[in-house]
Amino acid sequence: MSTAPVLELRDISKEYEGNRVLKGVSLTVRPGTIHALLGENGAGKSTLMNVLFGMPVIRETGGYQGSVLIEGREVQFRSPADAMAAGLGMVHQEFMLLPGFTVAENIKLHREPTKPSLLSRVFGKRLETLDLPLISSDARSALAQVGMGIDEWAPVAGLPVGHMQFIEIAREVDKRNAKLLIFDEPTAVLTESEADELLKVMKQLAAKGLGILFITHRLDEVMAVADEITVLCDGERVASMTPAETTVGHIAEVMVGRPAAVVRHVDSRSTAPRAAKLEIRDLAVDMPGEQVAGVSFTLEKGEILGLAGLAGHGKLGVANGLMGLAPARGSVLKDGKPLVLGDARAAIMAGLAFVSEDRRGVGILPDESIELNIALTSLEVQGRFLLPGAVPALRLMDGGAIRAHALQMIEHLDVRCTGPKQHVRRLSGGNQQKVCLARAMTLAPDTMLVSEPTRGIDVGAKERVLGLLRQLNREQGMTLLITSSELAELRATCDRIAIIYHGRIAAILPPDATDEQFGLAMAGGAAHAGHAS
Repeated sequence: MSTAPVLELRDISKEYEGNRVLKGVSLTVRPGTIHALLGENGAGKSTLMNVLFGMPVIRETGGYQGSVLIEGREVQFRSPADAMAAGLGMVHQEFMLLPGFTVAENIKLHREPTKPSLLSRVFGKRLETLDLPLISSDARSALAQVGMGIDEWAPVAGLPVGHMQFIEIAREVDKRNAKLLIFDEPTAVLTESEADELLKVMKQLAAKGLGILFITHRLDEVMAVADEITVLCDGERVASMTPAETTVGHIAEVMVGRPAAVVRHVDSRSTAPRAAKLEIRDLAVDMPGEQVAGVSFTLEKGEILGLAGLAGHGKLGVANGLMGLAPARGSVLKDGKPLVLGDARAAIMAGLAFVSEDRRGVGILPDESIELNIALTSLEVQGRFLLPGAVPALRLMDGGAIRAHALQMIEHLDVRCTGPKQHVRRLSGGNQQKVCLARAMTLAPDTMLVSEPTRGIDVGAKERVLGLLRQLNREQGMTLLITSSELAELRATCDRIAIIYHGRIAAILPPDATDEQFGLAMAGGAAHAGHAS
């Protein structure tokens, strides 16, 4: 078997609107090996795959720098079709199957073999008929390679989720020129036994000479099957290693940030026990991809508590459940009074505000003005910024008050813009995040839940946003629950940090706990990581 790389990515860099999301990333995948690509959400994995597959978004936003080589030959794919023609395939976490088609039809989609017919002999190849026996035999062969014995003519609709994942793999295996398969979180929707079976199939495919790029957050799977490991953090390759050279705890530590970046911001506040602001008991949240299985902790008045953990373990689900954006159950007391779950309006009226991790999907209205974005939630929920009127439902917006408040917030948060009427879409990521903070502050909350506050913004903007949060806490006494994939930032900002693992609290650590303690907690080694009260 040749040891020449099937894929080489050399110094790949990419910018979006001045924000560098890839910073000279290089990796090599050799035939017959499994190369794990790791990194938290926002680390750059998706952008790297977009570059590799020639996705239009890359070309439409100025292209990329660096080189992509397939079997030693430099390529510049103009579309995913070009990448697939060169032997690249991807198995997605979200299924790309047509439910109305059969298993065999999905496996051979867009590659259906045909045979001559009476009409085709007269009118040309376009009138050839499908070669059903060949389709059937090819599909059976591909299914056999992934360990499935189902009827190739069974309809996909109604099949178990695990079956669909293996059909996706069979489709890629069936391609005659397959050189490299990319598995993107393939076990995320599988049961434990199905995941074990899929890992066996991956190893069998690699043994036949295919190169495999394995993108996952499940570190135990990486240790079980990977030959090489590359870790991305904030758009950079921060580590390359083999499983024999590392541990799950060390990988987790590297994924969430480099501890050397921690600069602890210390103040002189008393360390005496404080009253409880939020008392959370057995909170369970049904948030897809971030389910919470039963979390209990107390958020003290005036503190900054961090929530950390690897992606997919539930850290993002906590705030979304508390704010009614995902179905939740359990007991939550706010200042000693029960908080109604599943009701965003009730949460806001109780003094909570939320800055979502999904800035573009939930946090902002990109095609509306800065001033409307800042005022909207307060206007709708609290009835602020409305002109007087006898009929509440018919009161009009007070444009002057909205403008005056927006100007005040723009100055206070140093939002770099042309004015309050500028559309938020035209702002940089850091300034969009400031608008999200301004909207939350406008609600005048005493407790703010902030998820991924620095995701997708440049280094300078990150420090300004974290500085604003510290200022709210220090000068206004605001209680903060900050959820972040950037452990170094939490350690620099928070009083305590709770680590979420498989939907539960694995440990609550002080920010000056050792790197080993954090790494072990994030890998599920709570018994060794220790707890802080």
